[in-house]
Amino acid sequence: MADGTAEPGAELRDVTAFRDSSAPRPYGYGPGSLQELRAREFSRLAGTVYLDHAGATLFPKSQLENFTRDLMENVYGNPHSQNISSKLTHDTVEQVRYRILAHFHTTAEDYSVIFTAGSTAALKLVAEAFPWVSPGPNSSGSRFCYLTDSHTSVVGMRKVTAARNVTSTSVRPEDLWSAEDQGAAENDADCQLPHLFCYPAQSNFSGTRYPLSWIADVQAGRRRPESLPGKWFVLLDAAAYVSTSPLNLSAHPADFVPISFYKIFGFPTGLGALLVNNRVAPLLRKTYFGGGSAAAYLAGEDFYVPRPSVAERFEDGTISFLDVIAVKHGFDALERLTGGMENIKQHTFALAQYTYAALASLRYPNGAPVVRIYSDSEFSSPEVQGPIINFNVLDDIGNVIGYSQVDKMASLYNIHLRTGCFCNTGACQRHLGISNVMVRKHVQAGHVCGDDIDLIDGQPTGSVRISFGYMSTLEDAQAFLRFIIGTRLCSAGGHPVPQASAPGKGECGCSPSSQEGAPTDSRVGTDLSSAISAMALPSSLCAAPGAQQTPLQKATGVLDGDLGPHVVTNIYLYPIKSCAAFEVTRWPVGNQGLLYDRSWMVVNHNGACLTQKQEPRLCLIQPFIDLQQKIMVIKAQGMEPIEVPLEENSEQARICQSKVCADRVDTYDCGEKISSWLSKFFGRPCHLIKQSSNSQRSAKKKHGKEDRNTGLTLNMPEIIHGSLYLNLCRKSLMKTHKVLNSDQNGKGELFPVKDLILRFRANIITNGMKAFEEEKWDEISIGSLRFQVMGPCHRCQMICIDQQTSQRNQDVFQTLSESRKRKVNFGVYLTHVSLDSSSPCFLSVGSRVLPVLKENLECHNIPASEKHQDVIS
Repeated sequence: MADGTAEPGAELRDVTAFRDSSAPRPYGYGPGSLQELRAREFSRLAGTVYLDHAGATLFPKSQLENFTRDLMENVYGNPHSQNISSKLTHDTVEQVRYRILAHFHTTAEDYSVIFTAGSTAALKLVAEAFPWVSPGPNSSGSRFCYLTDSHTSVVGMRKVTAARNVTSTSVRPEDLWSAEDQGAAENDADCQLPHLFCYPAQSNFSGTRYPLSWIADVQAGRRRPESLPGKWFVLLDAAAYVSTSPLNLSAHPADFVPISFYKIFGFPTGLGALLVNNRVAPLLRKTYFGGGSAAAYLAGEDFYVPRPSVAERFEDGTISFLDVIAVKHGFDALERLTGGMENIKQHTFALAQYTYAALASLRYPNGAPVVRIYSDSEFSSPEVQGPIINFNVLDDIGNVIGYSQVDKMASLYNIHLRTGCFCNTGACQRHLGISNVMVRKHVQAGHVCGDDIDLIDGQPTGSVRISFGYMSTLEDAQAFLRFIIGTRLCSAGGHPVPQASAPGKGECGCSPSSQEGAPTDSRVGTDLSSAISAMALPSSLCAAPGAQQTPLQKATGVLDGDLGPHVVTNIYLYPIKSCAAFEVTRWPVGNQGLLYDRSWMVVNHNGACLTQKQEPRLCLIQPFIDLQQKIMVIKAQGMEPIEVPLEENSEQARICQSKVCADRVDTYDCGEKISSWLSKFFGRPCHLIKQSSNSQRSAKKKHGKEDRNTGLTLNMPEIIHGSLYLNLCRKSLMKTHKVLNSDQNGKGELFPVKDLILRFRANIITNGMKAFEEEKWDEISIGSLRFQVMGPCHRCQMICIDQQTSQRNQDVFQTLSESRKRKVNFGVYLTHVSLDSSSPCFLSVGSRVLPVLKENLECHNIPASEKHQDVIS
């Protein structure tokens, strides 16, 4: 297994070394410039480095335009009708079936195309229709075997087989490699007991490409997943493979081949197909029948005659015929822009090979590798490796940096990648060394697929994956490499981090699209070596960016005086989610936290909540609450102030359902007047909605402490709603302030304390005796209020946004990460232990804070006479 170890050196491998180490491979698509293609077809990628093509590739502009024009110029009816428009649909769909078969180098004589909702639906269809034989007195029954390096949707087939009393067995890749010629004792030609073996043509985890020759070997009994009498059928999971490579079914006639079209074209989504070998089709069993799949049936008796063709029998209901028509335009665009899948295969592998070589050579000054790459190959050939690189980032002593932290940092550079286990637990376990026992313990402790719990007891639960598509460029690869170097190596030497995501004409990078300063030499389409020469990396990758920092304005109303140990120094609420803070000195407290804290939010035209991650200018919206007049005044530069009532008019409010941090809540629209105001400010349609006063939401308890059943320590994801408060200690802020401003070389204070307070968006700022001592608290009381410490706040990219200018500066997140030497935690969440709602409660600046250590529940830094004070009071 390749682990990223290579010769020492922190610099990227230079062009000469790369050319000497591997044969030049085609880059681009002939005489046309790849930059011109990007500018023409993918202009929306300007400033973006998209490296998640294994998740979903991107559609070109012309594909969508031609498809839309087709729909505008033709009338397509339901293909089950007999009128002219329906006949047009039927004939067009049949043409698309032929086009699909031709794409995979086969014909309708050998294969049938069954349209499904995607490759997952195709896999489910096979599991339900395969002619399984249950064990009996004279038979051991059928067997379902699958490679451990399989997608979740493949492994999930075993639940269907279990319902039929059929045994399922996982097979390790290394075992199948050695399974050839095990003997022919059980290979009885007269035994037709059906077994099914499923394996991926390409691992969606590591990009490993397994031999297509296994298809014929398994079918012929030369390579058996298990030594059982009977006939083996092969399901080739081709969803990941065919996105960047040709598949010849005439040479490798698998019995079943599921695919998803968005993996190939980017559009349409929600449409896939199952390619079924016609010699196997008569064996498939059908139980349910839906509209269109029945030739005849009786409503009052059990009489049903299926349609004659395989596709008609298994396509229940009306297929998504407009999406099928869109597939035709996908093929047209792909062939017009690239010349075919073989060109895509060579182009994407060239990028992966270059990136792998450069990434594997990165070293810290002490010689330690920067990354650990999870691969079964050395990226020597596209026959054994797809355009996927899976890895974890390491620190200079070999500890894994959590994938969630890498993902957050990448987003600051507008680099889109994927993290986790990628719906492939088997490969994740094998490459990361996670045992079955540990997986169970992780689940018991609260870790599930898709969350951001990336490290448990210092060990990774997943990894980082980048993947290339046909429109990916060398500039994308180099921008990603600069991101890794800038965040892991340059900063370690005290140099500023280069701006890797959208460098434009800057010294540190190459534009990922056809921006000013990018080369347009048509020779870039010849081979990768010429492209690398044209895009040679600068000699100093750690040069400081030329962008000027906007001077920070001073925040108002922040108390600078030391009011003594453990007191509240500042109180902030954020009436509109992701908008500016509203500072108060005394404020009512209710069952859902500070009154009106995060009660409103700005949503886009689809009703999706906007945050500063998508729209940094939200921080420029300043809300002010007047409790006496029962209004909220909203201000922004260049806009006239506007008023919004604090409570809805129950008779006129239009109640709707909205989603806030995975919770469904009742909200109401605050009206067209404020909607127009926001739309004008942001330059796009927006609405302001408020949580309805009768809608209750409870804070979800997360794992912020040690799980007593497993002994594992998990961190609590960020929560900013419910009855929670975010608390920061001023000593912690001061320590971070010192680190951030330690390398200014007399340039002044780049990050004032008041600026940091606003960036971290806390509700309560307290004085403390030591930096980060709040992370050791179990409970605290503030005045008459008692709180439980729920856990640390895991910081995201929003701390990099200057709350007074909306400008980004990646240094904040990276510096905090380096100084904490772990997940980027800053501040702790509090929730009420008890609250007497019979009388008004208030939180006030100057209130005494009494903390309790979570190790032994003893008060910390409190005089002995006060240690047993009733903190509920």
